[in-house]
Amino acid sequence: MRISDQMTSRSYLTNLSRNQQNVQKYHEQLSTMKEVSKPSDNPLLVSQIIDLKTNISQNQQYQTTIEDSLDWTDMQDASLKDASDSLMRISTLVQSAANDTMSSSDRLAVRAEVETEIATFVDALNTNFGGRYIFGGTETMTTPFEITRDTTGEMTGITYHGTEQNLSREIASGVNVSLKTDGASLLQSKDGDIGTYFSEVLSALKNDESEKLGGSLLKKANTSIDQVVTYRSEIGAISNRLESAKTRNESQDLNLKGMLSSKEDIDFAEKYMQFMMEQVAYQSSLQMGTKVLQTTILDYL
Repeated sequence: MRISDQMTSRSYLTNLSRNQQNVQKYHEQLSTMKEVSKPSDNPLLVSQIIDLKTNISQNQQYQTTIEDSLDWTDMQDASLKDASDSLMRISTLVQSAANDTMSSSDRLAVRAEVETEIATFVDALNTNFGGRYIFGGTETMTTPFEITRDTTGEMTGITYHGTEQNLSREIASGVNVSLKTDGASLLQSKDGDIGTYFSEVLSALKNDESEKLGGSLLKKANTSIDQVVTYRSEIGAISNRLESAKTRNESQDLNLKGMLSSKEDIDFAEKYMQFMMEQVAYQSSLQMGTKVLQTTILDYL
């Protein structure tokens, strides 16, 4: 087969173009520090990278949800501590007022302090976190608890304006945690509604019912405290679960980012060596071109 000058030139230009493309490829990789810069570079690898980035993004969203839920449970715990303190103070006052040696005026003074503690108790349950009420069920924008009074101004109980449902949060794919936000169940102790108990205490103090104060009402004081403590311990269990989920999420995030780096990032030393080799090949091709492309009839004379 006869090799013509035209065939030699065409072959040379093809090889020169390929060498130039290789140089450009490694130059882009070194410039961006990434294995691929567009889908056509490696469609399969690009698809894997996109999937990993999507998983990382979803994982970060779950992390945000977990951290928000942890802050929520921390706020609930602090609120219930304040509520427990008020109940324990009321219990102490009821116990002291049950003493027969206490006068009517003394019980009225105790009654005034009990009213203050009841207001503090309700304020604690009406805690607002980031514009949302933490014990309103799924109705987070409405103040959940309100002290109700009769026409004379006497307390008759506590009205709950929220829903008897808990908030659900997705903390991983297919994994949900239920935040304990049902305030109605918080008010229900073994001996009845805590709001009704408050009303009975105020009435007994007003009417000098020392026997009732030292009997059934003192018992209800203890069961009311137990109810809040139990509710608080359940929130603590939820918080522990969220902490474990946070740890797993952080570990998974680290693993996903490691996998992404192994597919997306380049080995600088290796790529630089390949770039230099391709650069040498390209320079050699250019030098050969001065001989191949400048051949004329005079070279054969």
